[in-house]
Order: sequence, then C-alpha cells, then structure tokens
Amino acid sequence: MCYNELMDDNKRFVTGLDVGTENVRAVIATVNKNGEIAIVGYNEGKSAGMRKGVPANLAGPAGAIDRMLGDAERMGGYDVRSAYVSINGSTVISTHTEGMIAVGTVEHEINDEDLDRVEGVAVSGRIPANRDVLDVVPLEYALDGQGGIKDPLGMSGARLEIRANVISALTPNCENLKKTTAAADVQAMRLIPSPVAAARAVLTERQKENGVAVVDFGAATTSIAIYEEGDLQYVGVIPIGSNNITNDLAIVLAIDPELAEEIKTRFITGDFSTEKSLAIKVGKNPERTFDRKEVEEVVKARLDEIFAEIRKKLKAAHYDQRLPEGIVLVGGGAKMRDIDVFAKEALEAAVKIGVPQGLDGVAEAVEKPEFATAIGLAMLAAESGELSVAPGKKPKKSGKKSSGSNSLGFIKKIFSKF
Repeated sequence: MCYNELMDDNKRFVTGLDVGTENVRAVIATVNKNGEIAIVGYNEGKSAGMRKGVPANLAGPAGAIDRMLGDAERMGGYDVRSAYVSINGSTVISTHTEGMIAVGTVEHEINDEDLDRVEGVAVSGRIPANRDVLDVVPLEYALDGQGGIKDPLGMSGARLEIRANVISALTPNCENLKKTTAAADVQAMRLIPSPVAAARAVLTERQKENGVAVVDFGAATTSIAIYEEGDLQYVGVIPIGSNNITNDLAIVLAIDPELAEEIKTRFITGDFSTEKSLAIKVGKNPERTFDRKEVEEVVKARLDEIFAEIRKKLKAAHYDQRLPEGIVLVGGGAKMRDIDVFAKEALEAAVKIGVPQGLDGVAEAVEKPEFATAIGLAMLAAESGELSVAPGKKPKKSGKKSSGSNSLGFIKKIFSKF
C-alpha cells in the first residue's frame, strides 16, 4: 500500500462501545479499503448508574463513557462521535416468527423490496409495540412451498415465505441507552446484544455452522447467543453475574467488597477438586485469615446457580448437549482461573475461553475475553460500512466534563427535537 492510500485509510475508523454494569470499554479501529480493522485506541473504566445491564439514570453512565473515551481518543487521535453500542439486560430476547407474501407471477424474480416486505410481515403483530427490533435474522426461506432456501434473491416464484429469529428489547431500555451515549456526545448507530457482538470477535464460521454457544459472563448479567447452520438461533440474558460471587463473599465473611474481590481473583479457581492450602491470607495491617473451605463453598454455591441457569436457557432453546463446538466463555467473569473446568462439568459440554485474535494495530492489550464485545462491535461496524471519517487530529473532548455540562448538553438535545 502506498503512503497516500495509507493516509486515506487512516481517515476511516469505527468505534465499539461496550457499556456494562461494572465496566465501560471502548475500542477505536481504523478500517482499510478491504474492510479490515486495526486497533488504534482502547480503554476501560468503571461504569456508574447501570443496574443489571440497564441504565438506572442518565448522568452516571454518560460521565463514565465520557471519561473512559477521553483516553481512548487521545491514544488513537480520533474524535469519537458515533459508535456501535452493546445492549444487555433480561429484556433482550429472541422470538422465532414466520411470514408469507405474494410477490406476483411464477416468473417474478425476488428482489430486495420483497425481502424487506416479508421480514416486515414476520415482525408485524408478533413483536409487541413496546419492544424495539434490534435485528431480524432470516433462518430459512421458501418459494412456492419449496423450503430450505438461504438466499432467494434473484430466484423466481409467486409466494415467498420466511422463518426468522427476531431479536428485540424493551423500547424504554433502548431509548435510555441511546440517551446515555448522546449525553456523552456519542450517537449510538446500532444497539447489539453483547454476546452477539462477542461472537463476531471470537467465533469462526465453522463453529457457527456446526453449532456453538457464546456465554458472556459479565459482572451483573450472563448472556447467551447460540449459533447453528451459520445463523443466530437464540439470545437470552440471565440477571446474575460474577459480582454476585463478590457480594456473597462480602456478606458471609463480613468484609468489604474490595477485599472480597481480591479473594475471588487471587485465590479462587474453578477446579475445586484441586488440593490447596487450607488458609487464605489477605490484607495488611492487619493481615486477615479465612478458611478456604468456607470460601470455596460460598463461591461454588453461586457458580452452581449461575451455570444451572445457563443450562436452563440451553434447554429452553433445545440446544442442551446439542452443540458440537461446545461453549465459548467471554466477559470479565471468564478471567476466573479454571472457570472453563467448572463450566465443562456443569454444562456437560466442551468449554473454552474466547479470546479475540489475529488483530492488527495495538491489539495485544485487548486480546482478552473482557474486550471481546467491544472488538466485535467495531468489527460489525466496519462490515456494515457505517464508518466515521475524520483526519487524524487531536480529539475535541477532554474526557473531564462536569456533570453539569453533561446535563446541559442533554437538555439542549431534547429541546432541539421540538
């Protein structure tokens, strides 16, 4: 690639913004003319004002996004004004629907308008008015009764049918998430369920074809996306996450959450059968000692609950022990040592930790399971063609806005609509 082409590519970039309950993560990537991305900026920071994946107020998440994005922008040299944003929470569901339309005579060739119309019929009346459709995934088409068609574009027929998986979320949750990012001067181009975004970063086409599930083990929620025959078959969210383990330890051991988190990350492994020292010693001045057996009982009880709920979701979707490629774990909870060992026994399936790989740019720092969603969002934005175009210049935002300026900007945006 010549110098001029490189400079042109550097003007095209995308941003993936993962807004979690505990942490906010962002990835900024340039996009070349082949649609390939290179990581140029990234950051993560503590979230605020989110409960189980849903905004509890607007100012908290907006401030967290603004502070976190400031450093990512300075690293990459880009001013982020739009992003693909993750959505979570138990209101995110998938619904299998069907639709049928008459398209004309048997000589009629199926076009894009026909596909849009039949998707509209599949959604209309089947998805409640208080839900936003995030995506319509065509699973199968049929032309004049002949099924098993993956892409009918250009084929001839008089009657077109579709069987689809519609992903939706409650409208208030979607609108409040968009308002949250807007208050940080970032337009949410699309809302993508976090396990779907993570799947783009960690799964291969072979895995999606054979049958695989991505489990995003987050702080306050655990979300699942199931793929088979190359298509997204199911999405579900459980309102429990790794923070519940920390809180359980804090309550049972009568310690503060910071110390409980240290015990969880330093001393707990998912392989409870391994012999370890009987005492856990943490803290300084004074040093505290805890009985390992008691600690492990608390952790195991909560993990048993979480993975029992995951298995319930797999059974509800009719994929329990029916996934040849097994389970891929991502998210902050996937960092727990030997969690794949525990998950394999609990789910009776092959389990591995999902790590994004093969990325260009400053990729080493984000090739981690907790960054899978943000990276996947950037990849999906690049594939959609919804690119931001700007020169490599210093960002306008300082990353240090006051809550007052956030509120004022948000109020101006609201009144400008009228």
